[in-house]
Amino acid sequence: MAHADLIEEIMALKKQRNAIILAHSYQRPEIQDIADFVGDSLALARHARQAECDVIAFCGVRFMAETACILNPSRTVLLPDAEANCSLEASCPAAELAEFLEKNREKNYYVIAYINCSIGVKALADVIVTSGNAHTIVANSPQDRPLLFVPDANLGAWCARHTGRTMTLWNGACHVHRLFTRDHILRTKEEHPEAEVICHPECEEVVRLLANHICSTEKMIDYCRESKAKSFIIVTETGILHRLRKLVPGKEFIPVQLEKCSCAECEFMKLNTLEKLRDCLLNLSPRVQVPEELRQRALQPLQRMLELSR
Repeated sequence: MAHADLIEEIMALKKQRNAIILAHSYQRPEIQDIADFVGDSLALARHARQAECDVIAFCGVRFMAETACILNPSRTVLLPDAEANCSLEASCPAAELAEFLEKNREKNYYVIAYINCSIGVKALADVIVTSGNAHTIVANSPQDRPLLFVPDANLGAWCARHTGRTMTLWNGACHVHRLFTRDHILRTKEEHPEAEVICHPECEEVVRLLANHICSTEKMIDYCRESKAKSFIIVTETGILHRLRKLVPGKEFIPVQLEKCSCAECEFMKLNTLEKLRDCLLNLSPRVQVPEELRQRALQPLQRMLELSR
């Protein structure tokens, strides 16, 4: 089917289903271009909670679709590819976290969970954070309880360094952000000496130390728009480059070149395609559903995050 015909079919199905399409900034460009909203996890969570529709087609990975179910349970939530998982989520199984907390019950940890985790982990957390609000929420977390940050050790270490808070860090990481090395950044910088290095906090510390600015994907857009620099080396998943080029025209955005592949892509994010989006709207499947008891437990730390992020 021709590209234009496929998009026309998706738009017709969206109207028929009274649906909206939400897409993460790491999605394929053609999905971003037809989405009703594109953004990072915090912005997507807000839109999912406020969505006035019957169906949410969530073009992202499973934990994002689960979050939409938690925040807006009366909607039908679809994930175009049921196998769109997350390596960071997988690094912290809920059963392992529950066992850790039980073994350390006397410490009474205040659990700060990065949103890139399963509903089971969210249900064990005191508060959820995203890369856009983690710094603020960590800084304002209780002083009378030890802090446990899960699952991303790199984001947790960055928050600890910049807030002065001591935290126990779960040993998890995003497989894409872990690809970047100091040599990759130095080599790319050597080829583009005039470019500023903009880095996601999920990267290793040796990479973050080379950055001109460290921030979430959403804040990268604002920073690049306001910066006087004309070119930027973007140290995160390459899907954000499409959005940067659309929203900040006239500036150059350079991906980090890796040895084994041309750029850093999340294969799970890229599982979603226009064809699968069309099919999920047509069949109302794959549908993401969560147990109500678990949803209620996970809802509280998510609501706490949204209240603290106003």
